[in-house]
Amino acid sequence: MARLVKYSAPLFVFLVLYTLLVSGVSGNGGGMVGGRAKVSDVKTNKEIQELGRFSVKEFNNHRSTYRKGGEVGELVFSEVVEAETQVVSGLKYYLKIEATTQSEEKLMFDSVLVVKPWLRSKELLAFEPSIGLRVRK
Repeated sequence: MARLVKYSAPLFVFLVLYTLLVSGVSGNGGGMVGGRAKVSDVKTNKEIQELGRFSVKEFNNHRSTYRKGGEVGELVFSEVVEAETQVVSGLKYYLKIEATTQSEEKLMFDSVLVVKPWLRSKELLAFEPSIGLRVRK
């Protein structure tokens, strides 16, 4: 009986969290399961900004893997300016990130990553220049 209690508590927590994510209570606007939901408070959302910072760090560590459209060199994270979420096997994030090059040129990038909180994992799937790459001053 003790073994059953030991394993059922984490399972219960996982099921509750998953239900909240699927039902839209997590603040994504109650979007349809599998559909994208816009994040409204991007600039003040610490989690979203941290995911943007993580994306740039991963890009810098693995530039040859994520590079498309030419070498941009190492980037410095500025901020996430737009974000959407999608419930998949975890949460998929679509981020529009402003970053600065070594020559202090501001550029925009599209980042896609998947977060699986129950596994404590984050995986950067894509990081590429946005259409309209340069940021207007």
